[in-house]
Amino acid sequence: MPPAIPVRFITNQRAGLLHIKLFRMKRKTFIRLSTALFSSSLLSEGFAGTNKEKLKNWAGNIEYSTDQVFTPDSVKKMSELVSKTNRLRALGTRHCFNTIADSKHNLVSTAKMDKVVSLDAAARTVTVEGGIKYGVLCPYLQQKGFALHNLASLPHISVAGSIATATHGSGVKNGNLSTAVEALELVTADGSVLNLSRKKDGENFLASVIGLGALGIVTKVTLAIQPAYTMRQNVYERLPLAQLKDHFDEIVSAGYSVSLFTDWQQESINEVWIKSRVDHDKNFTGVPEFYGAKAAPHNLHPIASITAENCTEQMGVPGAWYERLPHFKMGFTPSAGKELQAEYFVPRRHAVEAIQAIQRMGKQITPHLLISEIRTIDGDDFWLSPCRHQPSVAIHFTLKQDWPAVRQLLPQIERELEPFSVRPHWGKLFTISPKVLASRYEKMEDFKKLITQHDPKGKLRNDFVNTNIFGS
Repeated sequence: MPPAIPVRFITNQRAGLLHIKLFRMKRKTFIRLSTALFSSSLLSEGFAGTNKEKLKNWAGNIEYSTDQVFTPDSVKKMSELVSKTNRLRALGTRHCFNTIADSKHNLVSTAKMDKVVSLDAAARTVTVEGGIKYGVLCPYLQQKGFALHNLASLPHISVAGSIATATHGSGVKNGNLSTAVEALELVTADGSVLNLSRKKDGENFLASVIGLGALGIVTKVTLAIQPAYTMRQNVYERLPLAQLKDHFDEIVSAGYSVSLFTDWQQESINEVWIKSRVDHDKNFTGVPEFYGAKAAPHNLHPIASITAENCTEQMGVPGAWYERLPHFKMGFTPSAGKELQAEYFVPRRHAVEAIQAIQRMGKQITPHLLISEIRTIDGDDFWLSPCRHQPSVAIHFTLKQDWPAVRQLLPQIERELEPFSVRPHWGKLFTISPKVLASRYEKMEDFKKLITQHDPKGKLRNDFVNTNIFGS
């Protein structure tokens, strides 16, 4: 029998320290634990970290369930981390309002993988690392003479996190941000690197772009770009609901991107934000009155009680595309800050009926509401897109941070929208059951099979995925 080796390993993960005490151990056990220790040390070197306080999302309503946060700075280190870690979950810029990015075990952030990899002017594509924020990418593209087709309401979000949850802007001919994706690179559950492209991978590509973090960690994304363009933004106040009912298509098509803000208290829409491209034939130049709404006399915030200092320039002043498409400036607090958000998609053909249904709930909603936004999004082919095979209207709710009250309100909103086969935003609050969710996505069973194929041990899954995808 081999001699016993006097050594004992006790690790303190929070402090990142190693303490060694003596005890009797057989050689095979020693070798096994030594290997494990070496792997753990290897993982930690250069990119592992813990936090004295658990992370929260940007609005503060979600506290993540672990303080183990890894921040690799290369695909090699990401692959190494994923292959040697039993359970982990991708963490973006923490702009989701539910637990889609949570983990009880380990979180892996791409915050250090935030560079532009290459720009192909001839192919009109840009390849970036998954952690780059739109607010960083856009000025780079502008400097090179290029632009993206659309942006979300805030530029603070990462490319990988945005496309994984079908985040969107507005515009009847504009698909969500995922529709710009031409290729992506993922590190899958076994640590291998998978590359997919729109041209070569067909349904596998369409399944993987809006992947909810369940198919792999997105480390690179190739986006379609176009020549840079200039935009202006005009805002109007108090659009009569009767005009919206009779002229919905004309109103939401008046600009390249149109947003309607309402508090559901009056028989009118509070604000209409029209973002138009100056290079388009249909160039909205601003008029004193728009379908009964009056031109705003100065810059406005969507929430009337908040100063417009954080908002992008209005009053028809021309500016670069990335300085007009978002509602909020990079470097400023977007929206209200301390808030909850929910958002629901319905087919555009049912837009007026859906808006009227919510308007009838005004007295129930407004005590808990900061503001609502109504936007249009073109259809697409992604498996888990709320806009799959249907041009859509999204009704968004920015709510006071009172979860017990909101938890009672959301099912009421969902019941009103149920006749329109409503689909929720994956990164925001909802209470729709897994069974109903599955019925709204024809590819849900295929998506579950693909997850199992990529990740048979469920390494990248969490409670959100287990409940909302596999709970059906």
